[in-house]
Amino acid sequence: MKRILVADDDRTTRQWISEILRAEKFAVTMVADGRAAWNKIQKTKFDLVLLDVWMPKMSGLDVLAALRGKKSHPKVIVITSDDTPGTLLAAVREHAHHYIAKPIEREKLIALVQESLGQKSRTPPIEVISARPEWVELLVPCTLEAGTRLEAFMEHLETGLPDDVRTSVAQAFHELLMNAIEWGGKLNPKRRVRISYLRAKRMLLYRIADPGSGFKFADLDHAAITHGDRPIEHGLIREQKGLRPGGFGLVLVQAKVDELLYNEAQNEVVFVKYLD
Repeated sequence: MKRILVADDDRTTRQWISEILRAEKFAVTMVADGRAAWNKIQKTKFDLVLLDVWMPKMSGLDVLAALRGKKSHPKVIVITSDDTPGTLLAAVREHAHHYIAKPIEREKLIALVQESLGQKSRTPPIEVISARPEWVELLVPCTLEAGTRLEAFMEHLETGLPDDVRTSVAQAFHELLMNAIEWGGKLNPKRRVRISYLRAKRMLLYRIADPGSGFKFADLDHAAITHGDRPIEHGLIREQKGLRPGGFGLVLVQAKVDELLYNEAQNEVVFVKYLD
């Protein structure tokens, strides 16, 4: 039975989360402050910790920082009503595994817990180079799991944007990030993609630099973008090569953003979305 520690100073939240997880057949321990959480972690082996940020005696961020000093420690899902960029980036910097904002949805909580526990291997953490809300810079291991975690974090940075803008930016970022991880990074967790996110009054800018040698569009005969107004052709080529259906990623990105620029080697890409 998987052991989970729930640390939250709000009694109602703490008990509600614990009841949900016990119904899913997890062994749950509850504590009401960060110091108690840290003491429990030192004495008991937990598979997962659900950790509130702002607690008395020792904050959740302080617990995360202390955990970094341990050779072996449980994964941590940060739970908080404070979803400001500063708090979010502090959690990423301290190697939080995932992040969930209050009020918490039951099904989302269960799915996140099961997903976190189901990931057997430990990938290198996402490294924070710059944590200013208007200039975020990260190094992301080239794994699909790290990419998915990053997208969840980045979603919370884009608060205050119209829904259609958030959706367009999220779709474009997903396609370019997955290309960088799969093609540039070759799904090698020892390689990293460098992500820059700049937010100004009138625009969002993303820069994605992968560790690969780059590519040429002429060599992408399996991608829709190289076939112009003949979209069926790339599908036939993908079928011949045994590739999964798709290949519309770059076409989708071009439709979702306002500017899309590559460097000469085409292993770095910048996209811009204007906000007015």
